Amino acid sequence: MDIKSFRNYIISEDILKALHGLEYDIPTEVQAKVIPSALEKNDLVVKARTGSGKTAAYAIPICESIEWLENKPQALILTPTRELAVQVQEDFTNIGRFKRVKAAAIYGGHQFSIEKAELKQKTHVVVGTPGRVMDHIKKGTLTLNKINCLVIDEADRMLDMGFIEQVEAIMKELPNERMTMLFSATMSDEVKGISSNYMRDPVNIDVSEAGITTADIDHFLYITNEKDKFELLTDVMIIEKPDSCIIFCSTKDRVDMVCDGLNDLSCPCNKIHGGMEQKDRLSAMMSFKRGEYRYLIATDVAARGIDIENVSLVINYDIPLNEENYVHRTGRTGRAGQKGKAISFVAPTQTRYLHDIEELIGFKIPEITKPAKEEVSIQKLSFDEKMNTAPQIKKMKSDQLNKEIMKLRFNGGKKKKLRATNFVGVISNLEGVSAEDIGIITIQDTLTYIEILNGKGPLVLEAMKNTMICGKLLKVTKAVDRN
Repeated sequence: MDIKSFRNYIISEDILKALHGLEYDIPTEVQAKVIPSALEKNDLVVKARTGSGKTAAYAIPICESIEWLENKPQALILTPTRELAVQVQEDFTNIGRFKRVKAAAIYGGHQFSIEKAELKQKTHVVVGTPGRVMDHIKKGTLTLNKINCLVIDEADRMLDMGFIEQVEAIMKELPNERMTMLFSATMSDEVKGISSNYMRDPVNIDVSEAGITTADIDHFLYITNEKDKFELLTDVMIIEKPDSCIIFCSTKDRVDMVCDGLNDLSCPCNKIHGGMEQKDRLSAMMSFKRGEYRYLIATDVAARGIDIENVSLVINYDIPLNEENYVHRTGRTGRAGQKGKAISFVAPTQTRYLHDIEELIGFKIPEITKPAKEEVSIQKLSFDEKMNTAPQIKKMKSDQLNKEIMKLRFNGGKKKKLRATNFVGVISNLEGVSAEDIGIITIQDTLTYIEILNGKGPLVLEAMKNTMICGKLLKVTKAVDRN
């Protein structure tokens, strides 16, 4: 099916408006194949490489199917990592913005009590890591009886991380009458087993036949001894002068070492690995996405599923010992039609891992000679100029979508027996305001937060200072975002 516009699908204006704001204009191949079948409620097994646009492929039909009045979760998305859970939750919030779809992310390292309180609110979509999802199921804090759609994202990564048993345990707890979508970059026998055991006549979609690595990435390698690696890294950085670069290391200690070394050379960088506090990992990822740092040093925690635009260079400081991780690491560059470059440092004792990688990707990675000291010296001046120039902060696609949104805080919630429909009824009757101007509503015990869309926030704020809800005049203020 050759679809050139999302308007060719049977999806609502609320979803189309959000997609336009996010600059999602032409469906990617995986979106063009998944969306029509998902809208028909088919079970799907999808083989798609990283960077193919698969999150939107399942988020769009799920957001379209959400019943807003239903307070209990209707869709469950399982992801292998915390970072991916947060990103997918943000994608659902953005795509479902004008339909008021409420998505929650639950994952290890996040305060359980905060998640428990959020799940008590109206929540349409839950995105989580298998372990934390299972914790909520066991404690009865995640209601499953209204779940009509399950997505298993990065299924092969779930297997690598030992999560498959937890995924299967979760599937056994879900209603039998549901749609299940499984996405994976590779299809092992274990991944296929989930399909045969837990899915009903799934439609198989394969958008990976164009090659396991994108043609938009140029691959190179240097053969180097361990003791020369860091000096080689700095030379390569000077020669390449990337605007945005991810440097992958094998362990968190190596990440710390490289990051400290670059900072000592006054090269602004940030890092992310599993030994960091979750809030620090998320903050580092967001800073890098926005372009506040040109260099991110990371373990493989950042290699899967994280969508970062315009990464021009990936450096494998340590070559991955698992050949599939090479594909996922290098897939951080060359995304969405942009050109990218991947450079790997390979020790002479690691050539067997290199051969495994080349067998998987189907071509020999060319070896290049180390930069000459004269060339590095010549390029150093322009590199220093670039390092001393403040990077241009990138605008996120969601910024345009969110710029006309104001979140209001009302001093009243469940304890005053207030419901979302009470607020919608009153606010939509204000002069100049309609139900389409009301976004996500979060009702807590003593507070209610409401997003007002389309630049109508100041109007609603002033009007609600003198307007009662269920016979109560509530104090209303502009909410302060403490994220």
